[in-house]
Amino acid sequence: MAYTSIHNTPAWRALLDHAEALKRVSLNELFAEDPQRGSRFRATCDPVYFDYAKDHITDRTLTLLLDLANTANLSAAIEALFCGQPVNTTEHRPALHTALRSRPLGDSEAERSTAASLHKITTFAEKVRQREETGATGKPFCSIVNLGIGGSDLGPRLVVTAFPQLHHQAIHSHFVANIDSDALSAALAECTADATLFVISSKSFSTIETLANADRARRWLLEAGIAEDSLGRHFVAATANGEAAQQWGVPAQRVFAVEEWVGGRFSLWSAVGLPIALALGNDVFRQLLDGARSMDDHFRSADFADNLPVLHGLQAIWHINFRGHEKTDHKNNNGYRSRAVIPYVHQLRLLPSYLQQLMMESLGKSTVREGLETATATGQVIWGDEGTNGQHSFHQFLLQGTEVVPVDFIATRTPHCQADAHRQLIANCLAQSSALMTGKTVGEAYAELIAQGFTQTEADQLAAHKSVPGNRPSNTIVLDDFSPRSLGALLAFYEHSVYVQSVIWNINAFDQWGVELGKQISDHLFTALGESETPAPILDRLDSSTRNLLDHFCNDSGAQKKS
Repeated sequence: MAYTSIHNTPAWRALLDHAEALKRVSLNELFAEDPQRGSRFRATCDPVYFDYAKDHITDRTLTLLLDLANTANLSAAIEALFCGQPVNTTEHRPALHTALRSRPLGDSEAERSTAASLHKITTFAEKVRQREETGATGKPFCSIVNLGIGGSDLGPRLVVTAFPQLHHQAIHSHFVANIDSDALSAALAECTADATLFVISSKSFSTIETLANADRARRWLLEAGIAEDSLGRHFVAATANGEAAQQWGVPAQRVFAVEEWVGGRFSLWSAVGLPIALALGNDVFRQLLDGARSMDDHFRSADFADNLPVLHGLQAIWHINFRGHEKTDHKNNNGYRSRAVIPYVHQLRLLPSYLQQLMMESLGKSTVREGLETATATGQVIWGDEGTNGQHSFHQFLLQGTEVVPVDFIATRTPHCQADAHRQLIANCLAQSSALMTGKTVGEAYAELIAQGFTQTEADQLAAHKSVPGNRPSNTIVLDDFSPRSLGALLAFYEHSVYVQSVIWNINAFDQWGVELGKQISDHLFTALGESETPAPILDRLDSSTRNLLDHFCNDSGAQKKS
């Protein structure tokens, strides 16, 4: 059957026409026309409340977006995901991260594998926490250092950082991702060698940054007096390449398998999540899985009109492909090209970084599944910071800048911190979303200045500077509480939103071939930086700028070419 791009379908064209008409309607007008709008454009899935009323979405918009989802066969794609079909088409395998948090019934190989892996993780974590597992000198472990990067770092780091009050009092957790040796040195400065356990987290067990840090950790242990034949007691590995881990020196019983069908950025639910169980305990890890499972069940069964990940994913399509869109150019449109994520929860300060990888690595694609170039824009730049910090840095850009940036505000309904501080957080969160939408006209700014005692001339000069355009969209995502279960649900919510977007655009959300090119070039340059003379085959591959920079690094009097 011939491939038909989604942008050539009647559903897409209907949305283009609708978007053109809606350009002339402001958010303030939508609320004025429908006083109950705030209670209608929302959806819930315990423990997540999703308010998307402050967006240029009407009942007609929703109808057309749902038509688009049906045109893209989203229902079938969701079933394909959960049933283990090879949705990762370029690598010919399923993406069964949802199986990692399902209730194992023993009915499939994936479920049996998941149950066995979870049992091994939780058993080992409990032994460490009960001080039964020890290092080479018999001391229990007081420091856990996770060595991983990307998905092997961001997810576990986010969760462990989120719940400091639940940490084991005698065990301190550290995360090292960067190949910059200062990162590892800073962590090791807080550790004692004979009481430190390293978790090497690399699905392939070939990640350059992770293995370089693992080698440095091994040297540190040796220099501290740990006998070479006892080094294995200080390492465990989470990997799909158990043979390589054992060859490196990790004992077989300390290798925790990561299945090939677990993508890196979806892997915190797997053995990659071992640092979570070590730091926070097995009950917390299971609560995290339970929260994600509740969102999985909702995503798979709820009507699209009430389905949180479906609504969020379709909204992203609306923002990227239709808002500010010129009919003549589907790909290079004026849509909303970035999204800010602003959690009003200090312990979620790492969430924007986590979502950067989840969303940008998954959706940063320009080739559809059939190998053709995409005909539409895909993905957004994801960025943000914790509230209220961002209000004193980048909110100026959000409120008065020339770019429209949709925002996901995230807050907790019940206090996660002191009650008065929580009240201030919520007041600021709601105020920022309201200000983005309502804005302030020049006339309102002028009247405000006059009321403050400014002269008419002064007010005339300042009013335009104090006006805020408004009409800028945002979502408010409210967690019932701040708990491992609610965080699990939130992370699964974003995972499934990503999948919805990938299905509409017909791209593969589960590969990341683009990053391979930089790794290949880096290998050549690393070799060149260690040679007295750069081999001609390497030079021939390089552009003049990179050749000149290489020469600058190699010949600068202040640089050392060889370590």
